[in-house]
Amino acid sequence: MASDQDDANVRLIEHLMPGLRERIEVERVLDHIEFIKNDERERIRQTAKNEGKLKAVDLLIKAITKKPHSTGWFRAFVDALEHSGLTYAAEYVQGKRKPEDEAENEYCVKLIQILSPSLVEMKTVDVCMECFSRELLSQDDKELIEAAIQNQGSRSGARELLKAIVRNQPHWYSTFLSVLRDTGHLNLYELTGGSPDCDKLGLDDKLCSFKDGPAGCDVSMEESQAEAEGGDSIEFMEFSVAEAPQDGDLYQGASVDFKPQPNSMELSQTEGSDLQAAPRGPERENIVLRDYQMDVARPALEGKNIIICLPTGSGKTRVAVYITKKHLDGRRAEGRAGKVVVLVNKVPLVEQHYSAEFLPFLKPTYNVERVSGDCQHKISFTQIVKRSDVIICTAQILENYLERSNSGEDEGVNLSDLTLMVIDECHHTQKGEVYNHIMMRYLKQKHKNMRLKKELKELVPLPQILGLTASPGVGEATRMKQAEEHILRICANLDASSIMTRSLGDYRKDPRTRLVTIEDRKQDPFGDVIKKIMNDIHSHAELSPACELGTQNYEQWVVQKERTATTEEDHKVRVCAEHLRRYNEGLNLSNTIRMRDSFGFLNKNHEEELKRKSPPEEEHVIQMTDTERFLFRLFEENKNDLDRLSDIPEYENDSLTKLRINILQEFSRRDTARGIIFTKTRRSAIALTQWTQENPKFADIGVKASYVIGGGDQSVVKPMTAAEQKDVLKKFGSGEVNLLIATSVAEEGLDIPECNIVIQYGHLTNEIGMIQARGRGRAEDSSCILIEVKNTWVAEKECLNEYRIDMMNKAIDKIRALTQADYGRKMEELQYQSIMEERVRMSKKKKKDIKNESPSDVKFTCRGCSKPVCTGEDIQVIDNVHRVNVTPEFKDLSIETENPSLRERRLDYETNGVISCKHCGQRWGSMMFFKGIDCPSLHVKNFVVTVSGKKINKCNKWKDLAVKFSPFDYAEHARRVAESSDDEDM
Repeated sequence: MASDQDDANVRLIEHLMPGLRERIEVERVLDHIEFIKNDERERIRQTAKNEGKLKAVDLLIKAITKKPHSTGWFRAFVDALEHSGLTYAAEYVQGKRKPEDEAENEYCVKLIQILSPSLVEMKTVDVCMECFSRELLSQDDKELIEAAIQNQGSRSGARELLKAIVRNQPHWYSTFLSVLRDTGHLNLYELTGGSPDCDKLGLDDKLCSFKDGPAGCDVSMEESQAEAEGGDSIEFMEFSVAEAPQDGDLYQGASVDFKPQPNSMELSQTEGSDLQAAPRGPERENIVLRDYQMDVARPALEGKNIIICLPTGSGKTRVAVYITKKHLDGRRAEGRAGKVVVLVNKVPLVEQHYSAEFLPFLKPTYNVERVSGDCQHKISFTQIVKRSDVIICTAQILENYLERSNSGEDEGVNLSDLTLMVIDECHHTQKGEVYNHIMMRYLKQKHKNMRLKKELKELVPLPQILGLTASPGVGEATRMKQAEEHILRICANLDASSIMTRSLGDYRKDPRTRLVTIEDRKQDPFGDVIKKIMNDIHSHAELSPACELGTQNYEQWVVQKERTATTEEDHKVRVCAEHLRRYNEGLNLSNTIRMRDSFGFLNKNHEEELKRKSPPEEEHVIQMTDTERFLFRLFEENKNDLDRLSDIPEYENDSLTKLRINILQEFSRRDTARGIIFTKTRRSAIALTQWTQENPKFADIGVKASYVIGGGDQSVVKPMTAAEQKDVLKKFGSGEVNLLIATSVAEEGLDIPECNIVIQYGHLTNEIGMIQARGRGRAEDSSCILIEVKNTWVAEKECLNEYRIDMMNKAIDKIRALTQADYGRKMEELQYQSIMEERVRMSKKKKKDIKNESPSDVKFTCRGCSKPVCTGEDIQVIDNVHRVNVTPEFKDLSIETENPSLRERRLDYETNGVISCKHCGQRWGSMMFFKGIDCPSLHVKNFVVTVSGKKINKCNKWKDLAVKFSPFDYAEHARRVAESSDDEDM
């Protein structure tokens, strides 16, 4: 009989499991159950801490109901519920609750949830004491609420209070109403269904019978909504129901049938209820944060400016989405509009954050839009901001439109239009960075508001700031105090009230790290031939380097020689320096990748130079100097030796051998392997991919490689478009590609699936890059391998970075230990310092603008042959970006050649050719096809610039020239082109 009764009790518990999962408080119940073993008890507690309450309840019930049953186990379970203050749960598990009680309780819980944005504004201390005295709260509840008030503020305490009271016996709602009335919360009392004459008629008689619908109710649901909102009840219902609790599941444990819908953050509609959830689209499930994520998010949920500092792969962006939704939900419930802008520093991140994070969780409740330089929007950014709730964009776009508004150029955008600004990779909020320009506007207005407040004038609203970073770094710090100063300055620039960081505990999976050393080549005949060529060039140009060939120091020396020779019009040294740079890169490539790839690079450059000197049309004769003939002949004389030596395997570098061994080992020992190799240059990333794809041993173990490189045009290697990057990463996520070979573009920001192999191949940046790169290896059983490459000094850099990371963590701890007064004082000092520095910078800029040279005083000569090309008067500007020369004289001096790799199409223009000097073949720029007209677009780095008779030593970008060129007159030029066409037709 006992066995039958035990089985019946187990079946009862299993039947009631959905309700029990929400009612039981694990820690409390564990304290009162003796028959669970200590190791099992500890495992349940750890599960509650690391994986959440629901999983812990499952383990608890499993431990309680597992066989063999101890004598009286069911009674002991019921007693434990009662002794832990969960009387309602105890009666529930014994089947003592009536269905009508359940229904009434369900509707009361729903009403509390709907009105929670207003209820959390209660005087929590007073309400807590009164609820405790009326036995709505247990002693444990009271202590938990008081701790929340002490540590996180009144609102957090109110949430804990609401979470506790909904677990009470039936009719708790009427008692709670009387508590609100007696503690002076008359507005909340009436909002939740109370009436001024309740004490005459009795609270229970005046409460709505929700299950009978609003008809006949003195206080219907619709009236409560309208009173809470002060307006349209339907709008309130649609958005306030979506308000999810900020500290986990606030209302868990209310009733057995009350559950969120699978694809909604709203309440389900119960039969017979007038509660109707707003229709939703394909939105993802409720955002559930882990404990450490919720800990760092709490200050932001209370409206404070913070920096969230969590490692790569820990879900910082998901936390930002959660905070964004809570921010918008809260403002909408209060009848105020919310406007969130998410700023990123790389174009690919716009689409990534939009499609992978913000859109799935926020649509269709909120209008989410993205804007970047790659977008082809036909309406202005200002209009997009006006019509959207969440805008994801590159920081430069926002800065441009803030400046437009400030200058009065057009409508623009103001910071006061925004209510929350999320700044991704916020460690870039430093001098010279666009993030800092935006935040400087914020800080200036903040301090203006302080003055306005003293003058009793209306303040200009500013958005809440949320910064995200994996590591703030230490800048150039070599001592702890400097590291603290660096991090404090970032905090001040972001106006952060605190920098939030937490241990990930069991969630963190630190990869195994190891350093792979290499041996120098015993023989390097391929490198010896390159060095012989370089020394011959040194003799020809009468150059004497004081550093080893193939090193970074040599690279810097030869760049300086080239720059000086260009200014002095010493074409012999300039051309030799250009070739020496290429041979130096060839040496570096032979130490990093195959000699065959290094030879291919040198040979391709040689052929392109020859082609540039070959006339595309017979009537053009391009000059070739004696030095150029010498350089071409020198390569031709050594070409066959280089070609032959590049195919001898025993002369290959040891780094490539160690890389091959480690890839084979790591992929062979795993059933499912996914890895990233970080390398320094785009060229090496492409070459390593080709090397991997051509190796049959890699194919045998299922290695499928592809590369991802940056999208900027700083390199001569063709960049990847955002679409190409996205395609490769998509294949990497699906497993179609399982080895990604990447430059540092993959270290920061890009959403790359978790890996179990990370290899840093002769490439280490600073401590920030090292943290981010290693953070990619966050899968189980991950390895992080650092392989040396000659002349990269990665072992030494690793030691330095480890020291800097340790210094950074200690600096963060010291900053977090500051008293609020000390921290606030430092913030104020640094912010005033930044504002004063900005004023000085702007003052200098104004003086510089005043000193703008006249375009007629600026002269451009060819970098290759020193032939005069044009003056500043010949140059016009398109869209404040492109400097073009459309004069007939320029056309006579230049030639155009096709370059398919240069093709780029935009809304109003495309680039599809190269413009070069007709005399020497020096490249000058590219041909733009702008609104039907050919416009030669010049690149200033290809010219020697003289201003008022003085040569500019370094002029790589147009912004280096303090000259205001005339805007492009499209109508005038189009008229001339049309007239010229008419003349030709005649």
